Amino acid sequence: MTYADTLRRHRRLAILRFLEESPTYTSNASVLTDVLNSNAIGIDTSRDQTATELSWLAEQGLVTLAGSPEFWVPTATARGIDIALGRATHPEIQRPSPRR
Repeated sequence: MTYADTLRRHRRLAILRFLEESPTYTSNASVLTDVLNSNAIGIDTSRDQTATELSWLAEQGLVTLAGSPEFWVPTATARGIDIALGRATHPEIQRPSPRR
């Protein structure tokens, strides 16, 4: 597995975890990009990378997307929440560490 693959897997998990923690399981691509780049997450991410990952997560049925590619608003699905919490897994998404 390459470094880029590892970042991609972690980026996908970080998106799902952030959506799971959001009151309506929803955010927008701009906020998600800022969160990924924050010191708390620390995954260097461009807006294009965020859009690419949101598209991929939608193809997998882990989020739904509203709006347009310029301003997507993702909402986590039940399966996306299960993956964020570690109750389900996907081979292309980092498995979360246990929360304390």
